[in-house]
Amino acid sequence: LARFDALKRLWKQIEAQYVPRPQKEDLSPCNVYWVGSGSGDTGVAFFTRDPGTGVQVWSGEQGYPGSAEYLDFHKKHFPGGLRYWRVTGPKVDLGEKQPYSLEPIEGRLREHAHHFLGLVVGNLKGAQLNGDRPGVVCAPFDAELFGHWWFEGPRWIYHLAKAAHESKEVSLITCGEYLHKFPPSTVVDLPEGSWGEGGFHFIWLNKDTEWTWRHVHAAEGRMKALLAAYGKDSDPLMRRALAQAARELLLLESSDWQFLISTWSARDYAQQRFAEHDACFNRLAELAERYATSRDMAEDDLNYLRKCERIDPIFPELKLTLRPDEDSPRESG
Repeated sequence: LARFDALKRLWKQIEAQYVPRPQKEDLSPCNVYWVGSGSGDTGVAFFTRDPGTGVQVWSGEQGYPGSAEYLDFHKKHFPGGLRYWRVTGPKVDLGEKQPYSLEPIEGRLREHAHHFLGLVVGNLKGAQLNGDRPGVVCAPFDAELFGHWWFEGPRWIYHLAKAAHESKEVSLITCGEYLHKFPPSTVVDLPEGSWGEGGFHFIWLNKDTEWTWRHVHAAEGRMKALLAAYGKDSDPLMRRALAQAARELLLLESSDWQFLISTWSARDYAQQRFAEHDACFNRLAELAERYATSRDMAEDDLNYLRKCERIDPIFPELKLTLRPDEDSPRESG
């Protein structure tokens, strides 16, 4: 909420509906648990994302990427788009940014790597663990953060891995390895939630975004009808048209559009992209329906299909399957 004024306004609209859930003090984010279904163990385990270490890496306001020495993401030279300036300080105007220098970077990265490791050690020492099994701190991040938003991020990972290797208190392990060595012993019922602010859904469904869902649901219904009618058609052009329609639907279903609309961080862009994928999907659906009847694809339709395939080639190996209990196509390899 602190980052986006628009979210503060949305929260005011639903705040009265919020009822805090009771906290279970005997549970620790440093343990791994089975997910309960209400009737027992589901066979699905989960790791808990640690918020304390997470904010140090992804936050430009509170975390490492906002340090004065690091490369500033926003100020770019025109033409060319190259970046020559450092963060300089919190909320420093772009015109006041100072030149970037490599000299202090490695030392700062080592400092931040050891600070992060110290947080991990502190979390593990203060955790209430299950039995004799070692605790685990799970810190997942979007890969694009490292090297894109935070230019020095890959080097920070190097210094962190090196520090962890030399540490006598912690060691690196993958989630799969930990789960294999130390399977959970406790079942937990997880409440409904999302990755949105506070774990709620209001970022995606509110008065500013409700119109998008009418288009999404209509497209999902149309895709299901297309697959029911032509899903087993082996004609190459029909397969291409259906596959590209499915790609446009998957892009239309991206939750990024509602997030960007709600936060006003790139509202015009999100609305434009959403409308484009919706229009592409519906034209491809019409194209497929016409082709199913005539078995002759007009030159304009074929050119449009090629254009969509060129612009949105996501999931090139997508195979169209539809189970009776599903409303949208799945990606499978």
